[in-house]
Amino acid sequence: MRFSPILVSISLAAISAPPAVMGRETVDASAPVDLSVTVYRDPQRLPGAEMDRGWPRGFAMISETRDVTLPAGQSTIRFDGVAEGMVAVSAIVTGLPGGTFEKNRNADLLSPAALVDGTLGNRVTLTRTNPANGQKTSQSAVVRSRADGGLVLQTRDGFEAVRCSGSAEGLSFDRIPAGLSANPVFSVNTSSNAGGTYRVTLTYLAWGFDWQAHYVATLPDPQDRDASSINLVSWLTILNDNDQTFANAQLMAVAGTLQITSDLQGLADPPTGKPLQLVCYPIGSTAAGSPELYYSAVPPPPPPPPPVAASEAIIVTGSRIQNKMFDAAAPVSVVASEEQLGDLKLYRVPERMTVAAKGLKQVAFLQRDGVKGQYLYVAACNPFDDSGANGPMQMLLATKNDEKHGLGVALPMGGITIFEPSASGDLLVGEENLRDFAEGQDVEIVLGHSTQVFSRCENGSTKRNGGEWPARKWRSRQTQISNANPHAIKVRIPVGASAEWEIRKASGAKLKDGYYVIEATIPASSTRTLRWQVRQTG
Repeated sequence: MRFSPILVSISLAAISAPPAVMGRETVDASAPVDLSVTVYRDPQRLPGAEMDRGWPRGFAMISETRDVTLPAGQSTIRFDGVAEGMVAVSAIVTGLPGGTFEKNRNADLLSPAALVDGTLGNRVTLTRTNPANGQKTSQSAVVRSRADGGLVLQTRDGFEAVRCSGSAEGLSFDRIPAGLSANPVFSVNTSSNAGGTYRVTLTYLAWGFDWQAHYVATLPDPQDRDASSINLVSWLTILNDNDQTFANAQLMAVAGTLQITSDLQGLADPPTGKPLQLVCYPIGSTAAGSPELYYSAVPPPPPPPPPVAASEAIIVTGSRIQNKMFDAAAPVSVVASEEQLGDLKLYRVPERMTVAAKGLKQVAFLQRDGVKGQYLYVAACNPFDDSGANGPMQMLLATKNDEKHGLGVALPMGGITIFEPSASGDLLVGEENLRDFAEGQDVEIVLGHSTQVFSRCENGSTKRNGGEWPARKWRSRQTQISNANPHAIKVRIPVGASAEWEIRKASGAKLKDGYYVIEATIPASSTRTLRWQVRQTG
């Protein structure tokens, strides 16, 4: 985790490894020689909800392969640079001849405050710079206070607080206190009778990851409404909110609903780097109290770089695209492959990727040209609706997720952006959110209300008896549909829930998702009335 700006100039004159436990040697595992990162999306995120880039609630399973040389006997192996969101209780180390009998994770990162706390009662070098001539003088000092207030040193002149003399001051430490590291560290205790070099694998869960899907669909030319060819390209956007970069990793993402009972966020408990706060007293008056001042030897950060163009703001991986990023017709050279993982779906990127710290990675996982679909106009006419109001019908883009229609793959939930060709290029015509769709399911995307197709729901010849519908009597219903398009259209009229109503004398009626619906084709520039009868179930 990043810490606040350093509040006193600190230099490390020499760095030595922390002392080992008596009789147990500490060894460092190598940097990872192989990495895999499998990202799981936030299990609590609902369809239509956006991935929270500031506070991701998904997680990842990280597998690191490293080399380690063990001495004979017991030793402690340090894995430097693990994810800060590591869930230490989930960690497993394989490949060690003697297994592991203890696991630990550092609680504090190397920081000014941690250096001071770890050096309490020990000597440091205090260097002062004369503001008049720039001359530096150094002397030995002993740290006599912790870093949670003012920093008090004991010198040959007595006790004094750092940064209260009026001169620029710096501290030099001759070693790093035991247990501190600039990176998150995970360690295990093991034993080996003969010692030797081994290749081991550390696998663990880590908090602070997430991913989401997004689809880009290009509709057929609006002048050819009979055309059914839809071009579809889909992307995985993967988020890493950790401060660690995973270079040259095998990248995977898992789709589906997971049952998670553990509090991974609470279990992660990332190590912190605490700032050093320096306070001098007295300042002002004792009646008014002493303000808490903060001094920083770190210069202010440089101004942010100019904003990046929208098409370049996210790292797009495996997408050597000839045209713009969101052109569904553009060829994508690397596409993640789909695999079965129990009841879940796993998307494996065929090339190794770098998952950057605090970064987004975008990977194509689906490209389908010529998906067969159709435009569908929908307006409900429930049995109690006798208003006779004329209103626009809702237009859907409908297809089926099977190979016959050009799909036949799992479609994880995410947003979809829809474009339509025009004389000026592809134009945005709508956006919608999709839920998870399994293979074989109907996929229907709402495009909005039509300005060319209207319907009016009303009673047929059946009349109410004293203001009430006759019980268990068939009643006549009808919908009048007007199509102003210069081409025929297909319409769907939901007419009642199958658990509550019976239907008869309805041409084109069928059962869909628990509702009786009537589907029909309306010729170009014409009006047609659909009629049927319903009654309540007994």
